[in-house]
Order: sequence, then C-alpha cells, then structure tokens
Amino acid sequence: MNELIRAGLTARQKKLPSALLYDDLGSALFEAITLLPEYEVARVDTALLAASIGEALTLLPGPLDVVELGPGHGRKARLVLEPLAARQPSTRFVAIDVSVAALEGCRRHLEDLSTVAVTGVEATFLDGLLRAPVRPAGHRRLVLFLGSNLSNFDRAESPQFFRDVRAALEPGDAMLLSTDLEKPAARLLPAYDDALGVTAAFNKNVLVRLNREYGATFDLSAFTHEAQWNAEARRVEMHLRALRETSAHVRALELELRFATGETVWTESSHRFNLGELHVWGLESGLACKRSWTNDAWPLALSLFIAT
Repeated sequence: MNELIRAGLTARQKKLPSALLYDDLGSALFEAITLLPEYEVARVDTALLAASIGEALTLLPGPLDVVELGPGHGRKARLVLEPLAARQPSTRFVAIDVSVAALEGCRRHLEDLSTVAVTGVEATFLDGLLRAPVRPAGHRRLVLFLGSNLSNFDRAESPQFFRDVRAALEPGDAMLLSTDLEKPAARLLPAYDDALGVTAAFNKNVLVRLNREYGATFDLSAFTHEAQWNAEARRVEMHLRALRETSAHVRALELELRFATGETVWTESSHRFNLGELHVWGLESGLACKRSWTNDAWPLALSLFIAT
C-alpha cells in the first residue's frame, strides 16, 4: 500500500488507492451513503437480489457454501443465507473485507441464523478469497460480489478480476455479480455529491486517515469534494480539489507535497458497464453467464456466472 500511495501522490495527476477510503470510519460513512435518497443504486441492488435469489439458488443445487467480497453489515448476505438455511442443515459463510468494523457488524447482523457459521477474513477481496477456509467435500462455493463494487475497478482491471476469481474456484462453483449499467450522467452524479454532504465527508476522510496513520499534515479546509463524469471512460470520478495553494508532509513516506489552486487528488472511480462486455469477460475467464436479471427503471444487472 505504501508504494501505491507514494506513486499516486508523486504522479502528474495525483491519485490515492480507493482502498484507503474504507477504514472503520469510512466504512461507517459508506453505510450511511447507501441510505441516502440520492444513492438509488443501493435500493435497486437490494430489491433485485431479493426478487431473484430464489431462482438463482435453484440453479445451484446441492450443498452450498457462500463467500462475500465486501459484505458491509451483512444485509444482502442475509437475503441469500435465509433461503439457504431453509434448504440445507448447515451453511458456512465467509465475509471478506478490509474493515474490521464492517466484519464485526456483519457477524452481529447474522448471529441469529443458528445454522449459519460466519467466518470473517480481514483482507482485500482476492487475497481473502484465496485465504477462505477449504469447503467440505461435495460442497459448491458461491461468491457474492454485490453493491456494484466492480465499478470501483479500473475498466482494464475488470477482466483480470474475472480471471482471478475463476482461479480460486472449482468447476461448478459460481459468482453472483451485481453491476450498475450505463445511464445518463445527470442520474448518476447526485449519488456521488449528495445534499447532506455525507459523500463529501467520506471522500475527505481519506486525508484524515493519512494524517492519522501516515503522520501527514493535510489541511482538510484546503480541499473540497468534487464528483466528475468522464464520458469517454464511462465513469464517475471522485476528486479532492485544492481551494488554494497548500502543502502537506507525509512523514511515514518522507514526502513533501505541494498543491496549486484547483489541483486535484483523484480518490475513486465508479465505472458503468453493459451486459455484453460482462458476458465476454466471463467467457474469456471460464465463467459462463447462466442467467442475468435486470432492473429497467434504474438500469442494473444481477448476473450468475458458473465456473466451467
């Protein structure tokens, strides 16, 4: 992580790894963001999962273990685990997240499901998937990647993500993936610049974290949150824009930084996709799309990929 931060902050377009946003405070702020009226994707994602999970599970017969990448506080996992608990005598659920607070919240939210054994793995998505406990013989594995979290990968990284997930699976295992689809920028941007300012606090918290964990001296009042639409790349970008000339020292990395008025630090991207490219990436990586469910009012897809 240190080298990624160093490389990003010394680049011509200063940039920070988006994983820095998700410390305990950042994860709590993101949970709040999902409840905002502007963040429609969260409600549509949950509703589509609730409406489709029954059919999805019928396509995956037999004993099933579940792994979720980035489970938040476990609300969506519960929609999957409750019908599984009714179908099989015991279920193992592995939650993978970089935030200890999120993992603890997930465990508490699911603790009343007596036949579900919950294991938390503090790790990045792919590292955690490789570290997930070995499943019992004869059990299939279902990987959940919900909340349109694929949007946060650079588009060029998305095919590699499919390949990496497939490498951690056995034939017959599956991935249930939700992705926000292409739509007009005017519908998207309010979700990243809400009226209450929660997303702005979430974004600026990355500087709070650098100050706390890396001995940095960022003046938060010198930066403002900004959401931009990049039409060519089909993504929303979150930036922190310098309101005036300012400087910061990052003690842990021995960096001296200067910012001109208007200069930005790019903190996160949120890409939009179409079903065609998702299916191609799946096929090329050995994950065949068995079925996709879509919402047309707010275009979003839930797709079930089976490892071949």
